[in-house]
Amino acid sequence: MSSVAEKLAKKSGRRPTATTKQVRLKLVYIDFWSAVKLSFLIALCLGIVTIVATFLIFTVLNGTGIFGKIDTLYADIAGSSSDLASILSIGNVMGFAVVVAVLNTVVITALGAVYAVLYNLSVKITGGLLVGFTNN
Repeated sequence: MSSVAEKLAKKSGRRPTATTKQVRLKLVYIDFWSAVKLSFLIALCLGIVTIVATFLIFTVLNGTGIFGKIDTLYADIAGSSSDLASILSIGNVMGFAVVVAVLNTVVITALGAVYAVLYNLSVKITGGLLVGFTNN
């Protein structure tokens, strides 16, 4: 038996024949719940990326001592001592990142639903999006 890679190599080696069929279809409806589910999954992935990126950026900035330098710069400019470490603790920063991720998830999910409704309404005017397919 041949492997999947060999089968794909054989397939791609063929030249397209003259009997290639092309189909033109119109996208005239987007299912509302499918759009909501897909936008929720995309928003969830972006929320996870937001939390992880915030943690990594905080770790790098804290490890390099940037917060200490900013604290001394603020003390020089304002003339008073401030405790930037207590304001920008890992708990506060990650709590803020989680709140932002949850809000983004809600907003992106709602926007996906709104876009699906707007597309379905605009199809009544424009007739839909023409999409072409072929079977190479």
